[in-house]
Amino acid sequence: MTWVKICGMTNLEDALVAVEAGADAVGFVFYEKSPRCVTVETAREIVEKLPESVEKVGVFVNESPEHVSELLNGARLTAAQLHGDEYQFPERYSTVRKLFFSLPVASVFNDLSEPIGEFVFPKLPKSSGILLDSGTPERRGGTGKPFAWGDAQWLVSALTRLHPVVIAGGLTASNVARAADLLKPWGVDVASGVEERPGKKDPEKVRAFVRAVREMDGRAG
Repeated sequence: MTWVKICGMTNLEDALVAVEAGADAVGFVFYEKSPRCVTVETAREIVEKLPESVEKVGVFVNESPEHVSELLNGARLTAAQLHGDEYQFPERYSTVRKLFFSLPVASVFNDLSEPIGEFVFPKLPKSSGILLDSGTPERRGGTGKPFAWGDAQWLVSALTRLHPVVIAGGLTASNVARAADLLKPWGVDVASGVEERPGKKDPEKVRAFVRAVREMDGRAG
């Protein structure tokens, strides 16, 4: 079963819709430049009303490991998604609980100078996951634009041998099955693709997104 995360939660109603639809995880953004940014108090109030079985993920951009841990504890979250340049010095975050390191696909392609057999990816903690996104240094996520899935097949395949890989960037109910079938990731992550506007989810889009993934799982299974 493909892991499904609905990110950018700002209110309880949207979080409950995601849970009811069958999402495995919900995400809370703690990046002040994001229109989906929430306070630790808001996140905690929502988390307290969600089932324990649902993963609660905090999204951070270039925060210190101490601050990440502080916010995780304060909001009672179960995992952190590091969406900045943290993958370049992952050892700093070795004491943080469950981690997802975001790798911007365009930057990874630009940095490649050796064949894949010789290229060494950052030495991320073995227990961490990797999120491949279409973000840029100027806009870390929520771009609503997919990356080149076909070009990234080898990258996902190589990374999957080391870590669970989650794909994000421009996913919607109409294209997520195609992306997942092509790349075969461990999970998928969506924010803008299921929204009415930044920070407010469209319930029907959320349900359609999860349903599209589960139907794809059924065909593949």
